[in-house]
Amino acid sequence: MIRSAGWIFAVLGTAHTVLGLALTAVKRAPAWFGAELWRPEGGFLEMNPTMGAYWFTFASFGVPLLVLGLAILWIDRRGLVPPAFLGWILLAWALVNMVILLPSPWIAGVVGAVLYLAGVRRASRTAAEPAVAQAV
Repeated sequence: MIRSAGWIFAVLGTAHTVLGLALTAVKRAPAWFGAELWRPEGGFLEMNPTMGAYWFTFASFGVPLLVLGLAILWIDRRGLVPPAFLGWILLAWALVNMVILLPSPWIAGVVGAVLYLAGVRRASRTAAEPAVAQAV
């Protein structure tokens, strides 16, 4: 379950970043490197398309989500139990976004977080059983 969650997060992060770049970078990237992001037309609270494209790609949570997914896979391959707090934070984040932006891929984030939490719970129980058996 933990491995599946890691893959879900890694794929979501990669897909978000790659698709975002494919949809926006050709048209908007020249302005990013031309310092246009430092002088938005309506201020930072009223995003122009160039700023929106930047926040949709490089400044999004796509890359950190990819890194988190790969870290979860790395931890799992070593037989370690990852911390549950990551799953709870991801679940809350994905649920709020899913409610705000339905329909969207956020359901995959919710599924990934639930799988992660179930896997952590199962792995924690399995790790605790041998210690209890030896103590008796």
